[in-house]
Amino acid sequence: MKKVITYGTFDLLHWGHIKLLERAKQLGDYLVVAISTDEFNLQKQKKAYHSYEHRKLILETIRYVDEVIPEKSWDQKVQDVIDHDIDVFVMGDDWEGKFDFLKEHCEVVYLPRTEGISTTKIKEEIAGL
Repeated sequence: MKKVITYGTFDLLHWGHIKLLERAKQLGDYLVVAISTDEFNLQKQKKAYHSYEHRKLILETIRYVDEVIPEKSWDQKVQDVIDHDIDVFVMGDDWEGKFDFLKEHCEVVYLPRTEGISTTKIKEEIAGL
């Protein structure tokens, strides 16, 4: 079985997130999604609208997602790849090159972002109302 992993906050879930998860799942048989915990988001100075538990619940209902795990730090990726027997690490191409250090453990794929949608754009449009 070919296992894939991706990471993110996945707050204010939108169709761009769904397309990313769909494309990630197409790279293997089993998709693990690591979502940032509320504590980790605070360290990153990032505020999520939904709590970790609620974001986890939402992601677990998506047909492309087989397993959801917590992302508690930047440094856990190598251990996650090893612990979950990951074959492919996937991130959006806005992270291009930043995770190449994982290539000694698995394939690293940077997928193009879905044009026309982003959480930042949604927040900006709502704030402008």
